[in-house]
Amino acid sequence: MASILEQITSKIESDQRLTRQEALALFETDDIVGLGRLADEVKRSRWQDRVHFVVNCQINPSNICVLSCRFCDFATKRGKPNAYEMSIEEILSRCHADLREVHIVGGLHPDWKWSYYLDLFRAIKQNFPQIQIKAWTAVEIDYFSKKFRLPAEEVLLQLKEAGLSALPGGGAEVFSERIRKALFPFKIGAPRWLEIHRIAHRLQIPTNSTLLYGHMETYEERVEHMLRLRELQDETRGFMSFIPLAYQPGNTKIVSRQASAIEDLKTIAIARLLLDNMPHIKAYWVTIGEETVSMAVHWGADDIDGTIGEERIMHAANTSSPVNLTRGRLIELIRQSGCTPVERDALYNTVSIFDEQAHCENTVS
Repeated sequence: MASILEQITSKIESDQRLTRQEALALFETDDIVGLGRLADEVKRSRWQDRVHFVVNCQINPSNICVLSCRFCDFATKRGKPNAYEMSIEEILSRCHADLREVHIVGGLHPDWKWSYYLDLFRAIKQNFPQIQIKAWTAVEIDYFSKKFRLPAEEVLLQLKEAGLSALPGGGAEVFSERIRKALFPFKIGAPRWLEIHRIAHRLQIPTNSTLLYGHMETYEERVEHMLRLRELQDETRGFMSFIPLAYQPGNTKIVSRQASAIEDLKTIAIARLLLDNMPHIKAYWVTIGEETVSMAVHWGADDIDGTIGEERIMHAANTSSPVNLTRGRLIELIRQSGCTPVERDALYNTVSIFDEQAHCENTVS
């Protein structure tokens, strides 16, 4: 009798989709090497040995938030010793001419006016026209809609006019009501998250997608989450990438330790096989570290994110990754993994391809 990997290999070779049951069987397999080899073959059929990265900076304007989610070590309340908020001038001081992307997410601030968010984008585009703005999760878009009494569509249209290029995929967590009620009961659930991304796609605003794993979710809930993303992607084709985010235990103690490297690689590989309509699968070095990332690019991942700069959300949970990886270090990391580094922008347009002789071919598009 053929093994589950043999069965799935046959299906993939004949362009058939994986089912829920097959994805669950892959999570149970002990053949990690075989799973990685199959995911790598699928990745290489799309991207050969190329691995993408971006010269970017993540900016978190404030950690003051109206919500109190159990799994979050980042958010706090006004008046707390660790509370902070950044002016537009402070944010601009963290931008520079080499950046291709600025990634902006933060707490749901109780007091800022709508004009702050629009003026921030306008200031970035005026001072750094080459930077593409990837900002505000669906949770934040929903909050803006409620706070400023604007339809989500109008929120997105005004942000796009001010300079928004794309939405990040954060805030999805796990599409499970069981987990939402336990960990973030006041945060939007799957229907609203998916609705906001559907609206963004209709407005020609591309987005990313995520899964927060390694806490109290089951394999069934991981698979269901991916399938709901696959369904929306079938409808809109608006997702650029899928990013499995390893939960950082920090001080919340929902779990005692982070998911293992094996669990990271399994999740990335299964995502590549199950999400057949998702262009890119990201191994986010901030949450899983350089060593696991160097393996993940052979387990189905074709992107490792970017230089990041001053990331605060994951590092508030005591993630062990370095706060900043420079452009040269990312190129070196990808090369040492036996792959070809490809610098991209926020929308996955190719900027440069670096060959193994350390030369690069500029292919700006």
